[in-house]
Amino acid sequence: MIERGGEVVNTEADGQHTSTQMGSGRFPEEGFGKSSYFRNIQVVDDSNNLKAPKGLGTFTEQSNCYDVQTGSNGDWGHYFYYGGPGRNAKCQ
Repeated sequence: MIERGGEVVNTEADGQHTSTQMGSGRFPEEGFGKSSYFRNIQVVDDSNNLKAPKGLGTFTEQSNCYDVQTGSNGDWGHYFYYGGPGRNAKCQ
């Protein structure tokens, strides 16, 4: 298993979620030009060969604050968009 993660410290000062952004501060749905991303994701096997990852999955604890979306296509290979603004109307 290979993991990639992001973390934002949230002390909930004043009882509210932090306004600290992740990535560009934009949600994955906003896509290219707005949201942060990684593309052409590959792994190195035991023989030192590059391989496409299998079984990509995602996990988010507070998707109204920060989120992630995976995908793949011919130009970008396997990719994911990630990020979010932190505190917002749906993330208190």
